[in-house]
Amino acid sequence: MSSRVTAVCVVHELLPGPKDVGRTAIDKRPVAAGVEVGVLGLESDRVCDVENHGGAEQAVYAYADEEADWWAEQLQREIPPGLFGENLRTAGLAVSEAEIGEHWRVGGPDGVLLRVTAPRIPCITFADRMGEAQWIKRFARSGRPGAYLAVLTPGRVATGDAVEVSYRPGHGVRVADTFPWPEPDVAQRLLDAHAQESTAFGLTPKMYRWAVHQVATRGA
Repeated sequence: MSSRVTAVCVVHELLPGPKDVGRTAIDKRPVAAGVEVGVLGLESDRVCDVENHGGAEQAVYAYADEEADWWAEQLQREIPPGLFGENLRTAGLAVSEAEIGEHWRVGGPDGVLLRVTAPRIPCITFADRMGEAQWIKRFARSGRPGAYLAVLTPGRVATGDAVEVSYRPGHGVRVADTFPWPEPDVAQRLLDAHAQESTAFGLTPKMYRWAVHQVATRGA
């Protein structure tokens, strides 16, 4: 099965949130029309907790239908597109198995170009939305974090768009390998790949700092 976008989601309404900012934009819902995507994310979308979410390194959050289906079975409830706060729901693409730094071309050769940057780290807002016991711990341990993406080439995304992995760094570190308890050599492998100037791979500043910290505190 070819990989494709099965839903494009933006904020439906701002809701009261448990964090100090008081509001949350986690309530994403699918939209029928295509949406413009810029370096800071989807048009008409919002971020309230700008200290921990959004920005160029976390402009888009993607989650796979296959992983949502797994959660639906585990929780015995539907996991509709947008429930996890994702912007893109995909099919045929192993989102949490993507390599850090790989590129996705969405919507054909002239479409949006995205770069996989980091795993989603569950927070109190996510737990509040789900209303499931021990949700942060359960989500973290599942190995299905979904992926944050940076926008390398802006454009328009729509439901049904094809998704092609156009570049894979080859270091072998998957999104799921970096959270919650990475193996000691994971961060070093990322730093080694980052140092190779002959490749197109490069860690985002946030992930670079994370990798340096991991190596300093845990060793390689």
